[in-house]
Amino acid sequence: MERARPSTSRRRFLKGAALAAVPYALLPEARAGAQDQDVDYPAAEWQPASRSNYTVSDRPVSYPLDCVIIHVTQETYAKTLAIFQNPEKKVTAHYLVRSADGHVAQCVREADIAWHAGNWDYNTRSIGIEHEGWVDRPAYFTDALYEQSARLTATICARLDIPKDRDHIIGHYEVPGTDHTDPGPHWDWTRYIELVNLA
Repeated sequence: MERARPSTSRRRFLKGAALAAVPYALLPEARAGAQDQDVDYPAAEWQPASRSNYTVSDRPVSYPLDCVIIHVTQETYAKTLAIFQNPEKKVTAHYLVRSADGHVAQCVREADIAWHAGNWDYNTRSIGIEHEGWVDRPAYFTDALYEQSARLTATICARLDIPKDRDHIIGHYEVPGTDHTDPGPHWDWTRYIELVNLA
């Protein structure tokens, strides 16, 4: 018994569908891992914030960058990402560091202005790094969190020519006009600055 050959119209349809798909496969967005190209810090995972929660800019051309601001989320890692992705929240940071393993997510490009400091001047000239945890629960400040955050801060400082000291790596509580207390009394600043300088 001879197999029935596909009709010409079906063959043409399949060829046309394959050809139509080719241009999309060639676009950068379709490549596996394309999201990683969006990060400024190569070890970070891209987890974009809602565009309603930051200001698009071209820093350091539009604003000079001269400090890194350390935050503690008062939330879990997953909940913080959800907050940053919720257009009604009007808050975000450039990076988020997970407590358990120090995993880093980038949520806003460094060229853009994240809304993290509660002070527009400081927002325009800083990079904000959130850390999963609570100011009154020091167990969240794991070795992995300190080490990975310090590597991130060291990389940012080296790339943007920001001094690796306490005058330029500050806590949210040090931003003028803020009512925040993070990273709180349990954050080990001596250890952190040492790690930044060793990274």
